[in-house]
Amino acid sequence: MCVLDWGGHWADHLNLVEFAYNNSYQASIGMAPFEALYGRPCRTPLCWTQVGESSLLGADFVKETTEKVRIVKLNMKEAQDRQKSYADRRRKELEFAVGDLVYLKMAMLRGPNRFISETKLSPRYMGPVRVLERVGPVAYRLELPNSMRAFHKVFHVSMWKKCLHKDDQVVAGVPSDLTPSMVVEARPLSVLDRRERVVRRKKVPKMQVLWDCNEAEEVTWEPEAKMKRKFSKWFGKLEG
Repeated sequence: MCVLDWGGHWADHLNLVEFAYNNSYQASIGMAPFEALYGRPCRTPLCWTQVGESSLLGADFVKETTEKVRIVKLNMKEAQDRQKSYADRRRKELEFAVGDLVYLKMAMLRGPNRFISETKLSPRYMGPVRVLERVGPVAYRLELPNSMRAFHKVFHVSMWKKCLHKDDQVVAGVPSDLTPSMVVEARPLSVLDRRERVVRRKKVPKMQVLWDCNEAEEVTWEPEAKMKRKFSKWFGKLEG
């Protein structure tokens, strides 16, 4: 609303917006941020006519500050409990039976060399894998392929979704070339283009690389020195 009211001059009024925010009541802490920080309400010309406060010295100041901190923590806990109660109304417990097939989230394999950049069309799930047993209210043991032997076999239900055998659903198979650090190693296929970029008054050679990662292709710009250092054998064959 402030932006709409002040039009193109809203930046000149940021100090007023900050002042208004710092002295507005916050439901999460039960007081204004200024009062939580300094232990007293902000004194402005609007309240100068009120009776002045007595000075707080030594032990009295420490005692009142400690009490303010206690009140803030209590109010924040109440706000968190209130938000949790709202979320619990919409939450539905997920249960799976032994033998069910589920899709694991690809986010488990997120790393610097899995997909060079996440795209909207990249697979979000892999699998399916089978549920072996229930080990807790929201945890199950899964039957993982040999390529995922370094993974702990017990997963939280938030890490997968049930397989409903939809033929038109795009998912990825469990990668067969996982590294010990549990990422899929991307491999360069070809260099499409080259250019130089000025960084801090220095020219940095860059190259446009076509990547292959678990049957998915991606094109990115990478520093030439980094690529030659990491994929020296591949560049040796390419230049040879």
